[in-house]
Amino acid sequence: MNLLLLEDGDFIAADRVRLDGRRLTHLNEVHRAESGDSLRVGRVGGDMGHGQLLHLDANSAELQVSFDQPPPAKLPITLLLALPRPKMLKRVLQGVAAMGVPRVILLNSYRVEKSFWQTPFLEPAAIREQLILGLEQARDTLLPEVIIEKRFKPFVEDRLPQLAAGTLGLTGHPGDYPACPRAVAQSVTLAIGPEGGWIPYEVDKLAEAGLPPVQLGERILRVETAVTALLARLF
Repeated sequence: MNLLLLEDGDFIAADRVRLDGRRLTHLNEVHRAESGDSLRVGRVGGDMGHGQLLHLDANSAELQVSFDQPPPAKLPITLLLALPRPKMLKRVLQGVAAMGVPRVILLNSYRVEKSFWQTPFLEPAAIREQLILGLEQARDTLLPEVIIEKRFKPFVEDRLPQLAAGTLGLTGHPGDYPACPRAVAQSVTLAIGPEGGWIPYEVDKLAEAGLPPVQLGERILRVETAVTALLARLF
């Protein structure tokens, strides 16, 4: 935890918060904090600053806080992601939050198993938990927007062209395609497929919507690796 993220419900006064639960455990067992320590803090959806630890014991922590620094800028990207398997979804959500992706669309694909859509990790609270962990890691306060689209064809045909308009549209897919561009200077709409990649029909539909396929080389990458590699190359 590189940033202590504070929720509206933590505030007991305009400049004072009281914490318990996971963050209290982290202060006691990882930070090994003591009264008087200064900690980096941020308010979810707001600015960052510093907090002075006024009181800490096994039951609660109380801090006086001030905020004077905006969060880091987000990347100019919308990420379309074929729904990964549940355990990988947790890591991917943490990763995209840490890397500054402002919008993620979880999309169906032929190779996405139906059971994946039943996972409790898709519950709003579970998604938010993983995003918070990513923000804490990267020192950010602004939660990415996560949209769930369970129907590939209607979304790609009816909504994606307008969503991608005015951006550089790309579909990450292994094969005999142009290399992914580097260090682009415009907003991007990027689609990344499931394990095994998009099927040909999906690649064609994404291209018709303005997201032609590009590749990173001959190697087949895990979803979380592909996300990191493509974002690092683009920005």
